[in-house]
Amino acid sequence: MDKLREEKLFKSLMLASLAIVVGSLFLVIAVVVWNGAPSLSLSMITQTPKGGYYLGKEGGILNAIVGSLYLAFGSMLLAIMISLPVALSLQKDYIGKTKAAYYIRLSLDVLWGTPSIVYGAFGFIVMLYLGMRASLLGGIIVLTLLQLPIMIRAMEEVVKLVPEELKEASYTLGATKLETTLGVVVKQALPGIVTAALLAFGRGIGDAASILFTAGYTDSLPRSLFDPVASLPLAVFFQLGTPFPEVQQRAYASALILLIIVLALSITSRYLSKRFMKNIIR
Repeated sequence: MDKLREEKLFKSLMLASLAIVVGSLFLVIAVVVWNGAPSLSLSMITQTPKGGYYLGKEGGILNAIVGSLYLAFGSMLLAIMISLPVALSLQKDYIGKTKAAYYIRLSLDVLWGTPSIVYGAFGFIVMLYLGMRASLLGGIIVLTLLQLPIMIRAMEEVVKLVPEELKEASYTLGATKLETTLGVVVKQALPGIVTAALLAFGRGIGDAASILFTAGYTDSLPRSLFDPVASLPLAVFFQLGTPFPEVQQRAYASALILLIIVLALSITSRYLSKRFMKNIIR
């Protein structure tokens, strides 16, 4: 009887936790949609801020939308180029069981929990030392550093799930370690690799602290990697900081646009994962 009560208790706690998580998600979405939808317009998406935009006059946040996509895609591509080789090298076929691999994982776990403002401060100090100003390139580099721990650890866990029998069969057929890694391991882990990349992209596009001093902010579209660039999180922050109710409503509209991008990203991740699962041997 006690075991039955204990089971019911834990089941109730699980359901309550699920309700809190799902309820919080829908509450955030509801608040953003309720406050942002009335201020969302085509001009807001297709125009850059005009004179007096932050005083309630005409214009839009195209600069922030484009800037966020530049920052997120640029940092994601750079992070993939670094993360995938590192994740593959942490396999037990390479350095996976050495002390170096242990300390690499420990360092990545510490970096994963490091607040993004620390990355921003570090990037800002380095940029001052090198004589760089806030720019798209600076934001991309700092966001890459922010995404690396997430992407490497996520990719490594996915790579671990590749059956050893497949690798052994590849070795039996005469394939080298590199050929097995690229032809078998990467192909089998591809759905998880894509998910890890898009997960890092989601954090990159939604972060504000790390790019506040490294990417800067501007009402114009960037023309090169060395120009300052706007972003949606900072657009939300600056608009909410004004005393004008109309501009504050636009902040919710900006948050709604960011939310739509993240939701579209999640749906895309699910679709790509299912599509790549066709090539997976279970």
